[in-house]
Amino acid sequence: MHVVRITAFGAPDQLTFSEVDDLVAGKDQVIVEVEAIGVGLVDVLKRRGALGGMPGLVPGSEVAGRIMSLGPDVAPSLLGQRVYVQSSGGGYADQLTAGTDSLVYLPDAVTAQEAVALGVNALVAFFSQQLGRLATGERVLIRGASGGIGLASVQMAAALGAEVTAITNSNNAAAIEELGAQHIVCRDRNETPAGEFDVIMDPVGGKDVGEFIGMLKTYGRYVLVGAAAGFPDPDFGKAILAAFPKSPTFSVFSMASVSNEQVKEAFSHVFTMAKRSAIKPIISQIFPLAEANRAHEAIEDGTFGKIILHP
Repeated sequence: MHVVRITAFGAPDQLTFSEVDDLVAGKDQVIVEVEAIGVGLVDVLKRRGALGGMPGLVPGSEVAGRIMSLGPDVAPSLLGQRVYVQSSGGGYADQLTAGTDSLVYLPDAVTAQEAVALGVNALVAFFSQQLGRLATGERVLIRGASGGIGLASVQMAAALGAEVTAITNSNNAAAIEELGAQHIVCRDRNETPAGEFDVIMDPVGGKDVGEFIGMLKTYGRYVLVGAAAGFPDPDFGKAILAAFPKSPTFSVFSMASVSNEQVKEAFSHVFTMAKRSAIKPIISQIFPLAEANRAHEAIEDGTFGKIILHP
């Protein structure tokens, strides 16, 4: 089998392609023959050493493919099943070991590439929409709308019937509008959102969180789901206290808080939405596994849609 390892923390050229021994499934495990690998910002951060760990690790936290071998006591009926798997690493490979409790079975209508293009971004959007209790007719502001989580959030909010305001750049404005956003705010034109919002979905974070908290309506809900621009300033809580008379709610969401069963149930909803075109998997580029360095360069240059590796 082949893998891509981080030989040293740093630039994309520290990703090296090599051949290793095939995997062997243990008890309650299967080996997945990988057909598509999702590439995300978390992989870039791992490569840079920003998330700790040691050089030599194999990045990659979401793959889709077909079960090629089974561990002891695993039901023979699983052999050949098409699955999506989230893992803590090891995804940049043409084989992946997965526990049977972590398998998400793919419907016929969803390809491996589409599964990873929806993947964790769609899950975060789904759970954050639930956490924010977004309802039909409410006004929602989505920061970072042209990122992976943002693209899924725009589509899901529009499918729900919310009034969507999306923050993006002018290059992507038309595409975001096509996905269902009624109002576009272009940050490269120094535009600012108009009015107040019932819900703010934020995968960006950074120093501006306090300013956006001030845009909430009475009983407004702010859901922080990422930190693409870094963590909020340590004193961002002052903005919550300043909005005290409006009784705002500030929440954070991490996929680490979600059980395997919740993931499977959420994916059932996501795939159902995809089958009826309520949400579309948006793929930017597909690279061979051996060119993972180019995939990382593409992410760092800025992309619209998912970057995928193909073994």
